[in-house]
Amino acid sequence: MYTFSSKLKSVAIGLMILGTIGVAYGFMTSHKDFSEVETMLASESHHGDGHGEAASHHETSQDDAHAAEDTHAVTGGHDGHAEVDEHTKHVNHVMHAMHKRPWAALYVAAFFFFMIALGVLAFYAVQYAAQAGWSPLLLRVMEGITAYMLPGALIVLGIAIASGVIGHYGLFVWMDPDVVAHDKLIQGKAGWLNITWFGVRGLIFIAGWYLYRHFSRKFSIAQDNADDNKNFKKNFRISAAFLVFFLYTESMMSWDWIMSVDPHWFSTLFGWYVLAGMMVCGITVIAMITIYLKSKDLLPKVNDSHIHDLAKFMFGFSIFWTYLWFSQFMLIWYSNIPEEVTYFVTRFQDYQLPFLGMVAMNFVFPLLVLMNSDYKRIPWFVIMAGIVILCGHYIDIFNMIMPATVGDQWYIGIPEISSILLFAGLFIFIVFTALTKAPLEPKRNPFIKESEHFHY
Repeated sequence: MYTFSSKLKSVAIGLMILGTIGVAYGFMTSHKDFSEVETMLASESHHGDGHGEAASHHETSQDDAHAAEDTHAVTGGHDGHAEVDEHTKHVNHVMHAMHKRPWAALYVAAFFFFMIALGVLAFYAVQYAAQAGWSPLLLRVMEGITAYMLPGALIVLGIAIASGVIGHYGLFVWMDPDVVAHDKLIQGKAGWLNITWFGVRGLIFIAGWYLYRHFSRKFSIAQDNADDNKNFKKNFRISAAFLVFFLYTESMMSWDWIMSVDPHWFSTLFGWYVLAGMMVCGITVIAMITIYLKSKDLLPKVNDSHIHDLAKFMFGFSIFWTYLWFSQFMLIWYSNIPEEVTYFVTRFQDYQLPFLGMVAMNFVFPLLVLMNSDYKRIPWFVIMAGIVILCGHYIDIFNMIMPATVGDQWYIGIPEISSILLFAGLFIFIVFTALTKAPLEPKRNPFIKESEHFHY
C-alpha cells in the first residue's frame, strides 16, 4: 500500500498556498479605472519598455494622433473627435483586458490539469475495452490520476459560469446580453449558447464521466478479492459503453468550454484536436508518476518495456496531435475565408512566439527525442520529454483561450504562474491521496501475469 509522504504532501500544500496568494493578488491588481490605465500606458510609452503589445499599440495611437494633427492643419480639424475616440477605445480595450486576465489565467490552468485527468480516464477505459495485457500493473496509477477528474471538472465549469455571473463576462462574450443584442450570429446560437443550458450540459458531461470512474474503480478493487472474473467482465462492458459516451461528450465539452470563447469561429476538427492534446498529456503524466513510484520501489514489477510503451504512446499521440493541428491550420489558412482565417491571423499577429513555440514543443521536440527506441527506456529521458510536452500543451490551451479574452494584452506573469502552482498543488494532493486508498498492484486481474512478464 502506497503511503503519501509528508514531504510530498507539504510540497502540494505549499504550492496551493502560494498559488492562492498569487491568484488573489492578480485579481486585486487587475481592477484599474480608466485614468489609471491611461497613466500606465503613457508611462510605458514614455519609458519605451512597452510590456509587450500594450506600448506598441499606444505608440500606434500616438502616431495616429500625429497624423490626425497634420490632417487637422489641412482640413481645419474635422477629425479631432475621431482621434479622441480612438484613444478612448484603446484605453478601454486595455482596461477590459486587464480585468479579464486573472479569469483567463485561472481558467487556462484549471482546464489544463482537468484535461490530464480526463485523458487518463479515456486511456484507462481503452485498456479494459481492449483487454490489454501489458497495462494491468499501471491501472492503479491511472485510477489515482482520474480521482482529480471530478473536482477538476467542477472547478472548470464553476470558473466559466462565475466569470459570466460575477466577472463581467470575463471569458465568454456570448454571456454578455449587450453583446448578444447587437450580434446576429450569436443570437442565432443563443439556443445553445446560454448560461442555463451551458451549465446543464456541463453537469451531464461530468456526471457521466464520474459514474464511469466510480463504478470502474469499484469493480477494479472488488476484483482483488473475488473468486472469479465477473467484476473484470463488468468493467469491460461499462468501459466499452463509456468510450461511446466519452467521444460524444468530449467533443461537445470542447465546443462549449473552449471553442465558444470565439463564438464567431468554428472548426469541425476541434473536438479531435482537443482530444489528441488531452491524451498525450494524460499518458505523459501516467509515465511520470509511474517512474516516480518505481524509483521509490513501489512498483517493482514495472519494467523498462512498460516505460517504453508509455513513451511510445507519448510519441504516437504527439504525431497525431500534429496531424490534426496541421489539417485544421492548413485548410483554414489556404482557403482564406475571412470568418475562419481570422482565428489564426490573430494568433500570428499577437501570439507568434507562443503559437509557433508550442508547435515546436509539441511536435519537433517529441519527434527528435522519442523517435529512438532505446531512449524510450531511459526514465530521466522520458521525464525530460514529458516536461517539455506538458509545457507545450499548456501553451496550446493558453493560445486557445487568451486571444479571445485578453486580446493582445497577454503576459506570462503572476496570475498565470500562480494559477499553475495552485492547480498543480491540488492535482498532486488529490492524485497521491487517491493512490493511498488501494494496493498499487491489482491482485486478481486476469492479465496480471502477462503484464508482469511483459517485454518488448
